[in-house]
Amino acid sequence: MKKNLRTDFSLRQYMLNKDFEIYYYSDKNMKRVKDHSHDYFEFYFFIGGSVSIHIGDVDHVLKKGDMIMIPPGVMHHLTISDSEFPYQRFIFWISKDYQEYLISQGREYGFLTEYAIKHKEYVFHFDNLSFNTIQSKIFNLIEELQSERFGKNIKTYLLANDLFFFLNRGVYEIVNPMSPKEELSLYQNLYLYIEDHLDEELTLDGLSKEFFVSKYHIAHVFKEQLGVSIHQFILKKRLEMCKTLILGNEDITKACLTCGFKDYTSFFRAFKKEYGISPKSFREMSLKIQ
Repeated sequence: MKKNLRTDFSLRQYMLNKDFEIYYYSDKNMKRVKDHSHDYFEFYFFIGGSVSIHIGDVDHVLKKGDMIMIPPGVMHHLTISDSEFPYQRFIFWISKDYQEYLISQGREYGFLTEYAIKHKEYVFHFDNLSFNTIQSKIFNLIEELQSERFGKNIKTYLLANDLFFFLNRGVYEIVNPMSPKEELSLYQNLYLYIEDHLDEELTLDGLSKEFFVSKYHIAHVFKEQLGVSIHQFILKKRLEMCKTLILGNEDITKACLTCGFKDYTSFFRAFKKEYGISPKSFREMSLKIQ
């Protein structure tokens, strides 16, 4: 973890900023915090330690990847079972006014808090890929808050809003998983789309916008269905298409650009790694066979 981004723990239970605050804590032998509540939304991301959290009348033993969302007025406290293990977590506070402002910009910003309050469900678990992404977004935000860079205020709000939206989308996909039929349909549509657009730039971000599904879900579905990453699949499909064009006597450099490779060098390396022979040698060998 980035020690320089760590904040010394404080028992303060009120906000200094009117919109949001975020902290990274790592402590040993921490003092016990009494049962309490806030007048703001608390998002708590558990990284490590031997800890359980009591919310309302329920105890939750925490594991890495857990996110806890505690609404205003909900009583809660932590119990540390073994203080020898470093207790590591992120804390993200958002005021009610700022949350209402975000919802006014888009109802999607309110899904997580509304769902948690309605169902009294406060603990959500993210897989490793998603939780690592959350950590990265949090560190980017903390780094920006600690900087004195041009446009700092604008950038911090952009980063905070992006983090908050990612949490809402992530929880939506946790509580609304696709059925096996929907998963297969998504995979089939992705497969066909990629085959039809090999000559264009194909990225997870682009596919996410095209299919209105998070890129992390797309990556998971594709790996689950085919056993390889979507990047590996795209590369293999491009190489297969290049082989076909080369066999059709297409200029090799033109063929690699037609199939979506940005330059000949990256194409050459990928082709030789996949087939154990250079594109030129492959063409010469195929001509001899003919």
